[in-house]
Amino acid sequence: MIYCVEDDAGIRDMEIYTLKSTGFDAVGFESGAPFFEALKQEKPELIILDIMLPIEDGIEILKKLKASSGTDKIPVIMATAKGAEYDKIQGLDLGADDYLVKPFGMMEMVSRVKAVLRRCKTQTRILTVGGISLDIDAHTVDAEGKRVELTFKEFEILRLFLSRPGVVFTRDMLFAEVWGSNYVGETRTVDMHVKTLRQKLGECGGMIETVRGVGYRIEENK
Repeated sequence: MIYCVEDDAGIRDMEIYTLKSTGFDAVGFESGAPFFEALKQEKPELIILDIMLPIEDGIEILKKLKASSGTDKIPVIMATAKGAEYDKIQGLDLGADDYLVKPFGMMEMVSRVKAVLRRCKTQTRILTVGGISLDIDAHTVDAEGKRVELTFKEFEILRLFLSRPGVVFTRDMLFAEVWGSNYVGETRTVDMHVKTLRQKLGECGGMIETVRGVGYRIEENK
């Protein structure tokens, strides 16, 4: 999912149309308020953020994104006005991954999106939410700075949670992802593994929330 924050409806609609037509899921927002509300429900793979926005400009939004451990790793492409060199430099200094200078071509936008996603996917091998840190390559987990020993299944469940904080995973989804669609068993197995995972994470285990009748999700503020 890609979020486009742009107050010009024409440009926003064109961005969304182009991204969808090239294989991406995309949602647009005209200002910071609805954008931050959407972040509570789902974290995007990438954000295209216009600097000139009403009420709260793109630089202030970028600062908030980079100040939160739940959103600081999301790649951001800033859209700047032609000649706004200071805005471009400020955005990059604050952690933006790339920039587009208006007016820009839609295929240039797609090219930059693909390049940033490729670059970030090769770099982002450590997932962190709250006090939990998971190193995919080293296959290690730390909770509040202490090493936690997990089984392979527990590790994979936690990896899924950390890859999409705030998103609810149903028991069937977890079972299919971790055990495989061909595995013969019961989804109650998921409940048992989540229970032991919580115990091993200690105080951080409370971040794994049960969504009654649906499944589980990890919340940073738990």
